[in-house]
Amino acid sequence: MSIGTNLGLTNPIIIDYPETKLIGIRQNMSFAQNTTYKLWAGFMPRKREITNATSNERFSLQNYTESFFENFSPIVSFEKWAAVAVNDFESIPDGMETYTIPAGKYAVFHYTGNSKNATEVFRYILAEWLPQFGYSLDTRPHFEILGDKYRNGDDDSEEDIYIPVK
Repeated sequence: MSIGTNLGLTNPIIIDYPETKLIGIRQNMSFAQNTTYKLWAGFMPRKREITNATSNERFSLQNYTESFFENFSPIVSFEKWAAVAVNDFESIPDGMETYTIPAGKYAVFHYTGNSKNATEVFRYILAEWLPQFGYSLDTRPHFEILGDKYRNGDDDSEEDIYIPVK
């Protein structure tokens, strides 16, 4: 039985994630002024312009400052990306940018459920799971991989949540 079953989480696996190149768009936002919908609404119609994607999976990536979670405030901004993994940076569509996820250790949680429950899910991972299992956050990007079973706003949606750990 999974420790996060009531939240739709499986027990995580700990992996060494390889360096990964992304192409996409980004915005600065806060949890109080969340513009995720606007970010993805701007990206999805243009995703097909990225001709060197490695798969159909989408990356929802967040870059937080080192002290973001220590002094958490919903009004503090962070950088969020809507992107896809690519083989190289040789062909970058106009208005899009590149980002490289550095290699490192991640706790990977499989989540089944509605994205409206994200606050509870991430609170559990960061405030309960991390300290209980002796991990701490690393200062690398946090991201979710949205595959073919991801359906925004659907209770049966599936995604993988990658939390940088050390």
